[in-house]
Amino acid sequence: MPQMINYGGETIRISSKGVEYSTNNGRTWMTRYSSSSCGTFIDLLPYGKELLAVTSKGIYYSTNEGRTWMSRYTGSSCGTFQSLMDGGKELLANTSKGLYYSTNDGRTWMRRG
Repeated sequence: MPQMINYGGETIRISSKGVEYSTNNGRTWMTRYSSSSCGTFIDLLPYGKELLAVTSKGIYYSTNEGRTWMSRYTGSSCGTFQSLMDGGKELLANTSKGLYYSTNDGRTWMRRG
């Protein structure tokens, strides 16, 4: 099921084409990012001034509404990332190895007991 969020006056979603956006509440969609260099997009999360993405290659971030993406975390010690959540003072990630948290915007992760 595609992930969809409201962000900066747009609706942004993950699709089979990559990341798409709509400026008319989903009536029409335009491709925003379609490269495979980040892997397959799984989840999106607005986080401060960034848009975070869970991909098949790890955690990526964008500072321009998803037009370009940079790698934030691609380690394998946490398992495969499945979803992200803004936990207030920390970023939470559900992974194949359990719940992890980060206090530095997803640069490093610790297992939540």
